[in-house]
Amino acid sequence: MTTRRQFLKRVSLGSMAAFSLPSLSWAAEPPPTRAITRSPGHHWFGYYDKLQFDPTSRFVLGMQVQFEHRTPTRDDVITIGMVDLGDKDRWTPLGKSRAWNWQQGCMLQWLPGSKNKIIWNDRDGDQFVSRIMNVETRDTDTVDYPIYSVQPSGKLAVTPDFRRIADVRPGYGYAGLADPFGDQLVSDRTGIFRVDLESGQAELVTTLADIARLGNIPNDEPGIKHYFNHLLFSPDGNRFIALHRWQYRNGSRLTRMITAAPDGSDVRLVIPNGYASHFIWRDPQHILSQSKNWLGYQDWGNFLFEDKDGGGKVEAVGRGVLDGAGHLSYLPGNEWILNDSYPRGAERMQTPHLYHVATGKRIDLGDFHLPVVYKGEWRVDTHPRYCPNNRFVCIDAPVPGQGRQLQLIDIREIVGNG
Repeated sequence: MTTRRQFLKRVSLGSMAAFSLPSLSWAAEPPPTRAITRSPGHHWFGYYDKLQFDPTSRFVLGMQVQFEHRTPTRDDVITIGMVDLGDKDRWTPLGKSRAWNWQQGCMLQWLPGSKNKIIWNDRDGDQFVSRIMNVETRDTDTVDYPIYSVQPSGKLAVTPDFRRIADVRPGYGYAGLADPFGDQLVSDRTGIFRVDLESGQAELVTTLADIARLGNIPNDEPGIKHYFNHLLFSPDGNRFIALHRWQYRNGSRLTRMITAAPDGSDVRLVIPNGYASHFIWRDPQHILSQSKNWLGYQDWGNFLFEDKDGGGKVEAVGRGVLDGAGHLSYLPGNEWILNDSYPRGAERMQTPHLYHVATGKRIDLGDFHLPVVYKGEWRVDTHPRYCPNNRFVCIDAPVPGQGRQLQLIDIREIVGNG
């Protein structure tokens, strides 16, 4: 008979045995969890790679909306706000946005390097913009371009063309503005823009045409339409990741991962095979990403790539233990990986979990039911986000009778940070 501890050893970091584990937890009970928002209104934050907590880990950003279960229109407005964990989870409205989607909201986040400023996307007339607000004074500046990822300095951002994303990937672009290059399969007039958040100026630094000509396109065929999505600056701000995607006539898509300097130079094709998904920087030289067809495995898994053409030396991480399709982050210090799962089985449970890199131990943080009505672009992925002091994880998850809400998980006893 194989004991639980013996089984864990078999699937620890570096193991090449392809086990499939729906859950592997060392905690006797799930850690304490509470909803920190409530009706009236539904609340959520969106993607996993943004700064939801302020530098003190006291204030938690979120968005509020009055409906669910349909595609947003150009007339739908959401409220920007924050929760004060130090004052009985008090919700404070801060602003509005007309440029948002269910999966990523409006790119709301604390401005890196600032103690009291936030940034989010909005629509102003016939253009998408970004707002920068001091939450203490409510003074607000407008930048005439939207943002996706902000450099750790807080001075630069990079952004794709949200008009094009809305045209090819419902649920990730914004309603309200048509893609002016929508009839072009590939264009040299749109792509990735670098935005100077201090001067308000922007520059097209990487075009779709540039990247479509780079290397070989897997499964190339006439009629595929190219676009960019999912950008992220490295921890030192010297490079950024972008996913180069193309859509086939039947609606399916493949993906390559590129990295580049902020000015668009020194482009590297890190994952060239068409199979790249959720990712996170571990450090300025390494990227943890989901992919397939690596190291002899034909299924999806988590692999550590070097920021080099072809990915350099590739390593499997947490195979059979760490979920192979979740949303990945490293907790500060890189000792733990935070991840989640999509709905599993007839009960449709989503499971945020922590993975201890050194030992290969996985600890589940709870099971959260996703009713079947949450599907397609208005599904509620948990998208777990950590706070700077490693005490809490915040997720998006439905609460019975209240719809999607922000839920806070206390991980202090797990990571040893009381």
